[in-house]
Amino acid sequence: MESERSSPTVGVIGLGDIGSGVAKGLRRAGIDLVVCDLRPQSTAPFADSARVAVDSAELGALVDVVVVAVVTDEQVLSVLDVDNGALSGARPGTTVLIVSTVAPSTVAQVAQWCAARGVHVADCGVSGGPSSAAEGALVSMVGGDDEVVERIRPVLDAFSSLVVRMGPLGSGLQAKLARNLVQYASWLAAYEAQVLAEAAGIELAKLAQVIKASDARIGGASTLMFRRTVAPFTAADDTGLVNAMRTAASLAHKDLRGALELAGSLGIELPLAAMTDARADALFGIGPDTTGPPVSAPSGTGPMGGGDGR
Repeated sequence: MESERSSPTVGVIGLGDIGSGVAKGLRRAGIDLVVCDLRPQSTAPFADSARVAVDSAELGALVDVVVVAVVTDEQVLSVLDVDNGALSGARPGTTVLIVSTVAPSTVAQVAQWCAARGVHVADCGVSGGPSSAAEGALVSMVGGDDEVVERIRPVLDAFSSLVVRMGPLGSGLQAKLARNLVQYASWLAAYEAQVLAEAAGIELAKLAQVIKASDARIGGASTLMFRRTVAPFTAADDTGLVNAMRTAASLAHKDLRGALELAGSLGIELPLAAMTDARADALFGIGPDTTGPPVSAPSGTGPMGGGDGR
């Protein structure tokens, strides 16, 4: 029988940088808390305000919501194991919330285990890093059934500054992987910019200073992420917007080719800059992406879209 408690008891497995922040947020929210970690030094800060389970199996039997915040796919499967992990003692109606960044196949495996035991599951990609976790201000991308997500909403709110339901189960962590792609690729762009600047004799700290100041005014990587599709604009789209994007693409080509010319004169290579120049028309939506598979607009969707933030 599903738990009828008005306020859920929540367990957090894994008290690293993210998990400890999640647990602290739950504690600040006054939620009954159980924690578990192999390292005694990680559970020690919670000894006076939470129950410390000896292992994930004990935790699973004590709580209504199991938050999994370990690091790897193997660890997720291990702590939830149906014989020795949290699912071995979890009651029907319990909800498993995966905040670890893992592969879609791992989420599918967990969902299969949970379905056989009457246990719900949702996935939650989180962004913001350890500092946001410690402040209870993570940005959470959630996947799962509406009813399941709504039921655990107080749990999500306890450690999040923003909760966005991305779609069905698995979509939260898929969104996190896409979000991380933006982060790592932008760091590569910053690296190439530093390679160019250093070769030209520019002090890197000064370059960082102007990039930080200008990004605050013109926006970062999400500036162009305002459409419902990455397919090229069509005749049905706003002419003014399309013309603005054509102008932006033209300026991008000019600037990127200037950077590539400078790099050539300095004897260095900028492969990301060259790739960006080749794909700039697709980036601004005015032409196809000739370096990848063709992208077509989703049927029944317009060029502009809104989020599902709550």
